[in-house]
Amino acid sequence: MVAVGHAILTSIWHILTNNAEYADLGADHFLQRTGRARQTRRLVSQLNMLGNQVSLQSEESV
Repeated sequence: MVAVGHAILTSIWHILTNNAEYADLGADHFLQRTGRARQTRRLVSQLNMLGNQVSLQSEESV
C-alpha cells in the first residue's frame, strides 16, 4: 500500500508542478518500459524460487 500511495503522490506532484493533465499510461506500461525479455527472466526466476522448473517455447514454434 505504501508503494501505491507513493506512486499516486508522485503523479500528483508532477501534475501540479508541471500544470499537466493526467494521462493514463496503460496496463502494459511497465512491460513496454522494461521489455519483454527482462519481464520473462523475472517471471521465470520467480517460478524457480517457488520450486518449479520452467521450460520456455516461443510462439513461432508452436
